[in-house]
Amino acid sequence: MTLHRFPRLTTGLLCAFALLALSPSAQAQWKWRDADGRVQYSDRPPPPSVTDKDILQRPSNTSRPMASPAATAATGSSAPASGASAPGRAASEASSREKIERERKAAEEKQRSEAMAENCRNAQNRMRVLESGVRLRSGTQAGESQPMTDQMRQDEIRQMQSVISANCK
Repeated sequence: MTLHRFPRLTTGLLCAFALLALSPSAQAQWKWRDADGRVQYSDRPPPPSVTDKDILQRPSNTSRPMASPAATAATGSSAPASGASAPGRAASEASSREKIERERKAAEEKQRSEAMAENCRNAQNRMRVLESGVRLRSGTQAGESQPMTDQMRQDEIRQMQSVISANCK
């Protein structure tokens, strides 16, 4: 009976040791602060534009890949290369902000024009009803309904004409 438990015990211990051996690779996480100040997490190293002081956590037994000597020789030294890319990045950020602003303004303009078109349709429909001569009822401030007089109809027609002239273009 105890002989049958021994293989299970050794199998269990072997599995436990295997899991413990694999656990450091599961925790291999990079943590850094990006150019906007947000903390980023990844299982891959940060881009070369992130400085070493902005790396908050790196996996043990790993180092950040360095640029190849040929690439360093082609650009001179790494410090001027990163300094030269900073104005380009600032310009691209500014252009992306401008693009976002243009898109926002375009969306607002589209929404405004759709609202004006809807107001135009509603006013034109109301104008047709008013001009048709059909008997209409109007609500009072007390919430009661009363027949619309000719004066009330003319006032309503003038109001709809101003709405139409303002919204229908």
